[in-house]
Amino acid sequence: MTRPRKQATETGYPLLEMFPLILSLILGIIAGVANIFGGVIVYARPWSRTFLAYFIALGSGFMLATALTEMIPESIRLAPLQASLLILAGYFIVHFFEHSWPAHFHFGEETHADEFVNSRVAFTALTGLLIHTFFDGVAIASGFLISTWLGMVIFGAVILHNIPEGFTMASIMLAAKKSRPQGLLAVSALGVSRIIGILAMAAAERRVSYGLAISGGVTLYVAASDLIPEVNKMPGLRIALVVAAGVLMVIVLRLLFATA
Repeated sequence: MTRPRKQATETGYPLLEMFPLILSLILGIIAGVANIFGGVIVYARPWSRTFLAYFIALGSGFMLATALTEMIPESIRLAPLQASLLILAGYFIVHFFEHSWPAHFHFGEETHADEFVNSRVAFTALTGLLIHTFFDGVAIASGFLISTWLGMVIFGAVILHNIPEGFTMASIMLAAKKSRPQGLLAVSALGVSRIIGILAMAAAERRVSYGLAISGGVTLYVAASDLIPEVNKMPGLRIALVVAAGVLMVIVLRLLFATA
């Protein structure tokens, strides 16, 4: 079982106490680079939907297992009375911004020009993804504030969907007839939003259990409501096995490293 780290004022080692923040920022930057890479490949050449589908399948299994076996149980352990409501809040925050305010879109959506020709629609879709990446940052930082193991497994869940995320945002901007620089700027904004989420959680370190619960709900939503439906569009055993492989990765990593 993971255990919360001591508060910074208790140890007397400032550099050691800053380690979770520094590591979170480094991994947040890596995640942002993965977003940009996903955007770059959209403009590099036409890609088969199958290429993206396997990233989505692996990431959906990993994220679902991370939310249900790590983030949600740990947040309930840390805040038994508040966690359930905060998990629901996190779930419905993303639901609202992705599916009520912007036009409906999914991870893995390719260039459907008839849906995204309106610039306003493209930018409201970007806003929805920015809300999601902000909570990616909250999740990463809250994980490392609790334990190295939890931080790493949350980062693993985040990085596995970052390339599809960048691919999605760039595809939307391309379909809205935006230029390549505009598309890549939108994708880069996702990385910046994630860094802001990390810094916000670091500033609210004493509310780490709340941040973990909200981001647990966000992670559950993205896995179950965004990614899994995309996977379900591809029939066949192979894609289902890739989802199962994502789940198995979390279980194996837990057996090997959960005491970290």
